[in-house]
This record gives sequence, structure tokens and C-alpha cells, in this order.
Amino acid sequence: MAQKKKQPLGKKKKQPLGKKKNNAGILIVIIVVVVAIFAALFFINKSQNDNKIDSSKENTESGLYGDYTPKKQSTIDQLDDKNYQNIILPDALDKKIKSGEGVFAYFFSPECVHCQKVTPELMPLAAADQIHIDQYNVLEFEQGWTDYNLEATPTLAYYKDGKEVGRIVGEQPKENFTKFFKDMKNSK
Repeated sequence: MAQKKKQPLGKKKKQPLGKKKNNAGILIVIIVVVVAIFAALFFINKSQNDNKIDSSKENTESGLYGDYTPKKQSTIDQLDDKNYQNIILPDALDKKIKSGEGVFAYFFSPECVHCQKVTPELMPLAAADQIHIDQYNVLEFEQGWTDYNLEATPTLAYYKDGKEVGRIVGEQPKENFTKFFKDMKNSK
């Protein structure tokens, strides 16, 4: 019987040169395929976002966000949500408040779980009372936090004669919003 030669410890058996090249080639192909898949997903997502933004502009003269193009994915995802169709831009809200007319402003973030619970109840409630609520997205327009002294979202505030008359903060039962509407309508 012939004995096999034992290889000394620490030394690897040399692979034929063609096998190493083949492994490197397979690895390169896998990397290229993965990069191509991610690139395709990126462009598909971008195309869907662009379509959603464009379709929001069909409903109004210049879209829910005017000439501003939403940057956050969560905002883009809300563009076709019927409960978020009263978007107001920072300059427009400031001008409206300064005009002295009564203004209900709802400060929200598309990523706020409390806003996601409150908005579908609040907007139909306001519509039933024939109350218009302007919706200010603090995720896109972060200056709203300081401009309006916000501590949390959602915040519903009422302004009259250029000043804040009242506000209600956080997730609340419907009855609290109904009372708030009534109190603010009766405020002087």
C-alpha cells in the first residue's frame, strides 16, 4: 500500500491558477448583479415618487405643497391620503394668521403615530362642523417647531386677530376636539 504524503502544517495545498480566476469571476458577477438590483429598485422607487408628486399637482393648481417638492418619503406616501389634503406652507400660514381671520392650524408629522391616529378622526369631525383646518407638516418645515412654540405633535391651534387663542396637544378623544371647536368659535 502506498502512503499519502502528509503536508506540513501551515502550508496550504496550491490550487490550480484557473480555479482562483474562476472564483474571482463568480464573485464579480454576483457583485454586479446585486448592484444592478439595487440600482433598479432605486429608479423604480424614484419613478413612483415622481408620479405621486405629479398626480398631487393635478388636483390643485400647483400641488399640495405648491412649488416645494417634498423631501421625506413619509410625506410623499401621504400625498394621496384624503385626510391630508389641506396642506399649508409656512409663508401662507404666517400671512393668514397676520390677516386677523380665524385660523385652525393643525401641526403634524407624517411619522408621528399619534397624528396617524388623530387625523382620520379629526378631519371628518371638522368637515361635519364646516370648519376648515390648515395642515402644517413639521417634518418638512421644521421651523414650525420654533415659530409656533410646538412641544409635540399633533397640535391643533386656533388663531384670531393675529394671536393664538388656544391649542390642544397630543392624541385626544373626539369629544375634546368637538369642545375645542365650539370654544374657539365662541372666543372673542
